[in-house]
Amino acid sequence: MLIRAGYEIRFETEMPTPMMALLSIHPSRHKDLKTPQRIETFPDIPIYNFEDAFGNICTRLTVPPGGVTLSADFVIEDSGEVDVRAPDGPQMPVEELPDEILLYLLGSRYCETDRLMDVAWSEFGAIDTARGRVEAIVAFVHEHIRFGYEHARADRTAWNGYQEQIGVCRDFAHLAITLCRCMNIPARYCTGYLGDIGVPPVDAPMDFSAWFDVYIDGEWYTYDARHARPRIGRILMARGRDATDTALTTAFGRAILASFIVHTDEVLTVA
Repeated sequence: MLIRAGYEIRFETEMPTPMMALLSIHPSRHKDLKTPQRIETFPDIPIYNFEDAFGNICTRLTVPPGGVTLSADFVIEDSGEVDVRAPDGPQMPVEELPDEILLYLLGSRYCETDRLMDVAWSEFGAIDTARGRVEAIVAFVHEHIRFGYEHARADRTAWNGYQEQIGVCRDFAHLAITLCRCMNIPARYCTGYLGDIGVPPVDAPMDFSAWFDVYIDGEWYTYDARHARPRIGRILMARGRDATDTALTTAFGRAILASFIVHTDEVLTVA
């Protein structure tokens, strides 16, 4: 299947403002592109890309006085298959995990494992497989947090989400990731495009989405506590420990978000 995706985001500034953006698709999806995917700026300003420690493509630019519009539009091929369910079986002991995976067991800015350890073990400790634990965590978080765009808050952590029981997709992901890490299941935060493909459309503006990966039996598998069901057509942009590592934009100065439009739709042909 083919998916057309992209965005148009406007920032307004009063003075030159350095900015870093993670608005490109992840290199793992480059092979699937059917049209070029590049960031366009208006006015036309210099930008350049680099790869961060997590393998994400970061873009550096300086927003000129007055502001800038960032945009992209591309077509990508997707398998059309739903998220693959992790295999069932004994959980891999921590001592057998690869060195580079241990990072995803640790607490991080938005994922306070120390605060949620007792909650995790009391809720999921009796489950004896990694997949069983992950799927129980997904179901728990899906029921525990009430979704609403009006509940968005940039500083809400997993502990806050657990207590307040409200949030947006990143809050679902943070709480699920934290509970998985508490159970010694490596988990990482993911962000990208997820359109209403294969499901009834939602009467709300399109946005970027957040989900998470878990490391089970030597491979990474995708789960989504916000939707609590396998989905079609995820387009990964960035991944890391939590939302700190995958912020769509970071302004090193005052930059006002003036407009934000995202589109993700299935198409039949490459236009």
